[in-house]
Amino acid sequence: MEFSTEFDARIGHGDVALAARDVELLRAIDDHGSINAAATALGRSYSRAQQRIVELEGAFGDLVERKRGGSGGGGSRLTDGARTLLSRYDRLRAEFGGVAETAETVLDGRVVEREGELATVETAAGTVRALVPPNGDEVRLTLRADAVTLQSPSRSPDADRTSARNRLQGTVLTIDAGETVALVTVDVGGRIELSALVTTESVERLNLHRGTPVVASFKATATRGVPSA
Repeated sequence: MEFSTEFDARIGHGDVALAARDVELLRAIDDHGSINAAATALGRSYSRAQQRIVELEGAFGDLVERKRGGSGGGGSRLTDGARTLLSRYDRLRAEFGGVAETAETVLDGRVVEREGELATVETAAGTVRALVPPNGDEVRLTLRADAVTLQSPSRSPDADRTSARNRLQGTVLTIDAGETVALVTVDVGGRIELSALVTTESVERLNLHRGTPVVASFKATATRGVPSA
């Protein structure tokens, strides 16, 4: 699984990832006692909410216990498994938030092309697209660790590539792992160490260790520039 939260923690299983929108739905079901009432309260389609619950249960097991009709009427309530999953999500988000507030990468560069608020900036680590101020060509870019996704270089080099997404190749320098997340520093060249915040599950899945080649991917809109002093 890949993490690029900006800020949205995710828990993945196979091709399905539980994100903030799913957590909101589950908690609304808990509050309102049915999927229909939860969807109405959130301004969502009942059929789509029902479909999403089915998708999540296919990955994480039973999450919603449904009761049909009877003297007390029908309804739904969360299973113990759903409550455990929500608690896990809360811990993950809290740990992400605590680390992300202090971990960021700084890149100095020069604007070589502008397109509205976005600009192409040449840095020691390579070419980066970023949001920059309208004046001045010398800029300092900052990128939070929770906005960076790490991928294996074995993926297609054109995968997920758009004009609004940056990709820098490098090698892992350090891994500072906590209970659920790890702060990974990546040497992307030019004496630049880029910080990425990923789950410990992702560290294991990608088999990350010192020297592992990776591709760091991040959105241009997550990269903010200010004029260099």
